[in-house]
Amino acid sequence: MKIGSINAAIISVRTRCDCACYLIEANMEENKKKPILAIVLGILLLIVVAGGIFVLANWNRSLGEPLGLPTRTSSTSGGSAGSGSNSGAAGEGEQTGVITLPTEPVGEPICGDNKIMYLLAAGIDSTDPEYLYGLSDVIRVMRIDFVTPKVTVMTLPRDLEVQIPDLIPSVQDEIYNAKLNQAYFYGGPGMGFYEGPGGGPGLLARTIAYNYDLYVDHYVAVNMVAFEKIVNAIGGVDVYLNEPVDCRPKGMEAEDPLYQRPDYFQPGMNHMDGARALTFVRCRERYGDLIRAEHQSMVLMAIKDKLTSPSLISSLPKLVSTMLDDVQTDLSMAQIQQLICLLPKLEDDQIQFVRFPDEWMVQGWADIARVGRAFIWDIPKEKIIEFCDLFEADALPPQ
Repeated sequence: MKIGSINAAIISVRTRCDCACYLIEANMEENKKKPILAIVLGILLLIVVAGGIFVLANWNRSLGEPLGLPTRTSSTSGGSAGSGSNSGAAGEGEQTGVITLPTEPVGEPICGDNKIMYLLAAGIDSTDPEYLYGLSDVIRVMRIDFVTPKVTVMTLPRDLEVQIPDLIPSVQDEIYNAKLNQAYFYGGPGMGFYEGPGGGPGLLARTIAYNYDLYVDHYVAVNMVAFEKIVNAIGGVDVYLNEPVDCRPKGMEAEDPLYQRPDYFQPGMNHMDGARALTFVRCRERYGDLIRAEHQSMVLMAIKDKLTSPSLISSLPKLVSTMLDDVQTDLSMAQIQQLICLLPKLEDDQIQFVRFPDEWMVQGWADIARVGRAFIWDIPKEKIIEFCDLFEADALPPQ
């Protein structure tokens, strides 16, 4: 064999050996990388799972201190009605006791898991961002039916005489009675008279339950600053008036031309920013509480219409999240999302506002603890309890 052929053969063998060695080394290197890759993937998986658990936990966690009121059961099913804080989308916080409700709606909810939710909505006459003090001058209980769907909003007058439960022992005997709107005030952390769950909204909810056997699941409280911010955030609201509404103090009839005053509302369509809307819903001196409640309902409907308008509906979740820092609520993000889902599905005739009959609204006077002689609505408690029972049973006629 020629030397050149031998050299060529040797080179060929070496080349093959080098290739084989390279493949072996590459395979070994790849085998070394696999455990590292598996570790990295495992860490990433743990991060994703932990993040998901964190998001889920916060998604279902109450944004504020839960009420801790009794859970709800249906009078026919015997099981959970899914409307209290122990339901699937509920916030954290155990409730104690059980109350029996009228039959719940038949069918599946069109949004979320809850069939019924009772929500306490309170408007606070304060600008304090910490909600330390304030009277709940607007008190509404909302029955939210996610099956039908339907929302019924009941007005509870602020000037009802009530007994306030669960105050600290040092003041419980002294505050033997109060007006309903004072329950929030006495429950506020600034007063230090109440150490139970929920602060001002918590004591207001307990007072309603104690006096009228009406239990709510959750609460939302909004002060005057938050109300203005909400209305401004949605670009104002439009309210149509059949006749003028004069919110000027009495005695100012000879002031500047009416159209120059922000507290005078002309007949027809009125566009209101936050400040004017607040003036409108608080306007009482010339009209009284009953008309003021109607004005508040008009603005609530205007807010609903604005929120469900094409220009805002897609950005509603983000808009709501930006407002949460300014309100008090024990709703969870899951429950808020359920409400956002329901809102555009409601027609105007599926939102009903109810209040006590006019003939019940008898003016009276009572000696109120720490206040003295004060105006009250002199309505027998038994009538109010009966009205609340009809409200829970969704048996009140349209008004």
